[in-house]
Amino acid sequence: MVGPGANGFCELDGIRLEHRWWGSGADGGPVLVLLHEGLGSVDQWKDLPVDMAAATGLPVFAYSRQGYGRSTPLGEPRAPDYMHHEALLVLPRVLEAAGIDDPILVGHSDGASIALIHAGAGAGAARAIVTVAAHIYVEQVCVDHIAAMRRPGEDRDELVERLGRYHRDPEATFAGWSDIWVSPDFRTWDIRPHLAGIECPVLVVQGCDDPFNTVAMVDGIVAGVAGPAEPLLVPDCGHVVHRDQPELVVTAVARFVAGVT
Repeated sequence: MVGPGANGFCELDGIRLEHRWWGSGADGGPVLVLLHEGLGSVDQWKDLPVDMAAATGLPVFAYSRQGYGRSTPLGEPRAPDYMHHEALLVLPRVLEAAGIDDPILVGHSDGASIALIHAGAGAGAARAIVTVAAHIYVEQVCVDHIAAMRRPGEDRDELVERLGRYHRDPEATFAGWSDIWVSPDFRTWDIRPHLAGIECPVLVVQGCDDPFNTVAMVDGIVAGVAGPAEPLLVPDCGHVVHRDQPELVVTAVARFVAGVT
């Protein structure tokens, strides 16, 4: 799984993770590494990787975490530290297998939290980080919204049906994510202690109409990281900023990346 064009799967301890490259010309230089949301996958980035590769001139890499896309399904329920596990144990090995030693981490939602943990806890160096709708602790508004999504009915059925376009087991994907977020054991999850360890530049993006997050997430990241942090609040935009305002996001990321490369 080394270099642009090497698409397919890598295997870590018997777990197969799908991955994909866009663009060309890594050669040990910076690579945009996309980390998907709690219900995301490689395919759900849609045109964003192509557009980012074109706008930045950098190769783009993404993978689907276990339980997502065509990667190996989950074998057991997620634990409250599942994002720490991904950030500290899995992501470093994926980057090593892909030959990426100069990543610019671009994470959405859970993926953004994973990026912050990875950099802040010293699991690996990042040239820069872009967070989109990151969580740094559990807000009640997020728990309430997820609980509403879980209620039996037509809306839930339609959501799982849509997930079926992208995931091997859409019901397990939805349950694996939503079960832990509404669990009482997860209420104390808090990654703010890791933020002080982040010295690289951070672009903090969030939609003004995000139903999962309040602006406290943006303020907390900007105030908490040790390096320079730039907030970007996007009007008329929900949780999936790169879907609601794709051109704005690509332009902002390209400008930010130009300043750190």
